[in-house]
Amino acid sequence: MLNDDRTPQKVRAMKEKTKQYELKRIKRAGTRLAAVQALYEMEQTGDSANKIIRSFQENRFGIGPDENPVDATDFETFKIIINGVVAHQSHIDDAIKVCLAKGWKLSRLDATSRAILRAGGAEFIVFPNLDRPIIIDEYASLANDFFESGTETNFVNATLNSIGRKLSADGQHTDTTA
Repeated sequence: MLNDDRTPQKVRAMKEKTKQYELKRIKRAGTRLAAVQALYEMEQTGDSANKIIRSFQENRFGIGPDENPVDATDFETFKIIINGVVAHQSHIDDAIKVCLAKGWKLSRLDATSRAILRAGGAEFIVFPNLDRPIIIDEYASLANDFFESGTETNFVNATLNSIGRKLSADGQHTDTTA
C-alpha cells in the first residue's frame, strides 16, 4: 500500500491551482502579442502610445459596460509594456544596437523583430522581478510564430538574452504604470 496523502480535496485544489496558472500564462502570452502588434502599429503609423493604447482598448480588447477592458489579456500589463518602451526606448535601442553585427543599423531589422525586442527590453526594465528566461522564451516563441525560419527566433533569443543582462547590469528597473 502506498503512503499517498492526496485526498480528493487536495487533488482538486492542485488541479485548480494548475488551471489558474495556465490561464495566467495564456493571458500573459496574449498580452505580449498585443504589445508587439501595438508597437509595430505605432512604428508604421507614427501614432502616439496613448492613441494606440486607446485604439486597442476600444477595438481589440473590447470595453465592457463599466468602461473596463474585457478579453483574454491583461490590459494593465499591456499599457505598462507600451509605456515602458516609450519611456526607455533610447536605452533599449542602445542595448539592441550593441548586439547587431558591425555596420548594421537598428532600422535594418524587420519592424516586427524591433517590436519584439523593444517589448522584451521594456519588460526587463518595468518587471524586474519576472524571470529573464521566461520573458526571453515568451518573446522567442512570438518570433517563431511570426517568422518561418528559425534564424529570426534564434536571433531574438540571443539578443534578448544579451540585452536582458545589459539592462539588469545597468540597473534600469523602474515602474512605468502611467
